[in-house]
Amino acid sequence: MTVSDEAYAAILGATAQIEWSVLEPHFARGDLLAVAAQLDLVAVAAAMMEDNSELIKGWMEAGQLQVASDAQAADWAERQPDTLWAVVIRPWVLVQERAA
Repeated sequence: MTVSDEAYAAILGATAQIEWSVLEPHFARGDLLAVAAQLDLVAVAAAMMEDNSELIKGWMEAGQLQVASDAQAADWAERQPDTLWAVVIRPWVLVQERAA
């Protein structure tokens, strides 16, 4: 993937730590995508911005990028982790739980 340094920096600047309560409405609308911890959240966002369907399809097939599940939402609602990071790539909100 070839994303410019400026695009990467812009996405990185739009990425923030976030509370589950802020993400919950996005989950309810079905526009919350969960990104596996082993992926670079910014790189995934960049691939989505560039419409890199090959990369995105590979991550989805590997279960590394998926619509947030009911089980994930219930877990986040119960635990209220402080390790959630998110970035908006319209119409999606990408969320990643990072190791503490």
